[in-house]
Amino acid sequence: MSAAPAKPVVLGSWFARDLADMAVTWQAEPAPDPKLLILNEPLAADLGLDPDWLRGPDGVGLLTGTVVRDGAAPVAQAYSGHQFGGFVPRLGDGRALLLGELTDTEGRLRDLHLKGSGRTPFARGGDGLAAVGPMLREYLISEAMHALGIPTTRSLAVVATGRPVHRDTALPGAVLARVASSHLRVGSFQFAAATGDAALLRRLADHAIARHAPAAAQADNPYVALFEATVAVQADLIARWMLVGFIHGVMNTDNMTISGETIDYGPCAFMDGYHPGTVFSSIDSGGRYAYGNQPGIAMWNLARFAETLLPLFDEDTDRAIAVATQALDGFRAQYEAAWLTGMGAKLGLAGSSDAALVEDLLTQLAQSQVDFTSFFRQLARAVSGDREPSRGLFLDLAAFDAWLQRWLALNPDAALMDRTNPVYIPRNHLVEQALTAATGGDLGPVEQLLSAVTDPYVERPGLERYAEPAPDSFGPYQTFCGT
Repeated sequence: MSAAPAKPVVLGSWFARDLADMAVTWQAEPAPDPKLLILNEPLAADLGLDPDWLRGPDGVGLLTGTVVRDGAAPVAQAYSGHQFGGFVPRLGDGRALLLGELTDTEGRLRDLHLKGSGRTPFARGGDGLAAVGPMLREYLISEAMHALGIPTTRSLAVVATGRPVHRDTALPGAVLARVASSHLRVGSFQFAAATGDAALLRRLADHAIARHAPAAAQADNPYVALFEATVAVQADLIARWMLVGFIHGVMNTDNMTISGETIDYGPCAFMDGYHPGTVFSSIDSGGRYAYGNQPGIAMWNLARFAETLLPLFDEDTDRAIAVATQALDGFRAQYEAAWLTGMGAKLGLAGSSDAALVEDLLTQLAQSQVDFTSFFRQLARAVSGDREPSRGLFLDLAAFDAWLQRWLALNPDAALMDRTNPVYIPRNHLVEQALTAATGGDLGPVEQLLSAVTDPYVERPGLERYAEPAPDSFGPYQTFCGT
């Protein structure tokens, strides 16, 4: 029998209680032979959870949803969503459960949520299960994103269930336990609006304000202030994605959070050679969610969010639309300011950088398909006179030399560049190698890659392969939803 936790695990049921209209009480499916594969000890400590207890039977039961703590009320959440532009009125947690809310050591409320815990009423024909590979993928990439300073859901643990999952072949099954400020999405508001229940929509908005925008409660119109706050955090989030070459791959409205955290690491990937049209997702045949389209798609999603809130903005529809339009128009300026400030730091320039300088560089990066991550670390060496590592990456040397002279004339700070530009990201070929090994029972490559990407700015001997782009033999890369 496992020891009792250092303090009792208390799970709240705020969402389940306040928004019962959007929740179905449900139980995770049994895990025949659970085995803890990976545990995020620092995150556990931040949540006030004892890592040693989590490794025991009761802790693993919590992480798989098979042991329900006193007072907890696990639920599958309902939401709608525009998927590749088409509206689906009923989506929801088809293979996930919200176990409840925890208060972390800093007094912040956090959701504890499972993926792969079995079919729910929202499963739409799926089996509700998940395989080891995709769950470890989300663990790896979400923790890398956190280390890069990008708002994200966090991964607490991956537990193998001992149950096979049948896809093209039989794969070992697993459950991911993840943590978020909440799992409220644009799709949550679309669901509430689609019911036609004005009181439910208002309750949901009040719940979101309490969790994510408490200052909005004091505004003349709290719901406009909630929307403005969401626009601001999403503008910042998408800029951060773009600055590290991250491509989400499935920016449906049900995958856009109100908190401004990145959620659902399905067909995501990091760009190697720079090109704005880069797409990895196997289901994005039209390139809707290509790298360069992400800011525009975010604005489109926010417009759908605004549509749900119109009745709360003003009783007069025309005035409500005018208010929404004005608030939405702020996205572009906020995104561009965050992007240019970030690019300025990547180039070692204090404050926001010159837009023309940035655009000229990006044009050349695309023409020569230069690796987006390693380039900026190599460019930093040019500050001290070593220009060849970066010059050797370009086909049009004269054009790059001219750009280099303009940039060097601005006295860039190489130390700032090294603090801003990562050495290590979850390179796609390394992720695939690690997940293949883990599916076969070898977790070593996952642990080694995780060690590199969770300390991404410090170059370390022996990790050279983690800083290199994929070899040519890796070929065209495709990602999949992992369901």
